[in-house]
Amino acid sequence: MTKHVAVLMGGWSSERQVSLWSGEACAKALEGEGFRVTRIDVGRDLAEVLARTKPDVCFNALHGRFGEDGTVQGMLEVMGIPYTHSGVLASSLAMHKERAKIVMAAAGVPVPRGKTVTREEAAKAHVLKPPYVLKPVDGGSSVGVLIVNADHEHPPQELTRDDWSHGELLLAENFVAGKELTCAVLNDEALDVIEILPSEGWYDFEAKYAKGGSKHVLPAEISPFVYQQVRKLAVAAHHALGCRGVSRADFRFDDREGGTGELVCLEVNTQPGMTETSLVPELAAYVGMGFGELVRWLVEDASLER
Repeated sequence: MTKHVAVLMGGWSSERQVSLWSGEACAKALEGEGFRVTRIDVGRDLAEVLARTKPDVCFNALHGRFGEDGTVQGMLEVMGIPYTHSGVLASSLAMHKERAKIVMAAAGVPVPRGKTVTREEAAKAHVLKPPYVLKPVDGGSSVGVLIVNADHEHPPQELTRDDWSHGELLLAENFVAGKELTCAVLNDEALDVIEILPSEGWYDFEAKYAKGGSKHVLPAEISPFVYQQVRKLAVAAHHALGCRGVSRADFRFDDREGGTGELVCLEVNTQPGMTETSLVPELAAYVGMGFGELVRWLVEDASLER
């Protein structure tokens, strides 16, 4: 049995705080499961720290660039240290939203229509007919995401700020109205489907992480056919990208009266949030898998990869 787990958290991406929350929750749960845990707030000396620490396995609780884009996964591969969640290729693909959409669409997973543009292009004039969404091509946690409503005469002025720190490439997508749905895939099997109801506005960073920012409806109140379709597509996206361990696919479903009935996959998250109140642990708990059991399974699954 794996005894010593290094929990990788923090890092230097815009999602550092989210990672610290996930990492600490997972570290406590792993200690409760009997593992010896070393918490590592990841810096650029990670390889040196791991060489000294000598863990049996790394629990990757990093979010954003470096931790979620295949970079740290490649380093762990070179060092021969097993790690949780997806490997190099799947992590890199899923993190780059444009490339992930191409791969998912080829596998029959419906995705929103859109295109990749530069920040300069997006700031000069509307790159799509409003309403549309602008998002960093390789970001997460809704950081840097902008909603351009139909009544916006000009592109968002945030794009012209000197302190913009979300990259120069943006994905512009047609806005799909309706329900926000999410489904996790664990051990190649779909869990259930949650509908997310933000307290106000849309499912932004505050709605995701602030207390009372959103309500989760589990199981989602949608037709049985759509429910199973979401689960089927989540598995298809997971397989198309080559994910392993656990992933979470986010969807939009236009169920409005007179709406299009469109169901699209927005993205697949290979490093979903992992606090006890996060979506994946909530979905796992719904089928009887507690948080401690979930993190233990991820560690044991990582060990089996070797």
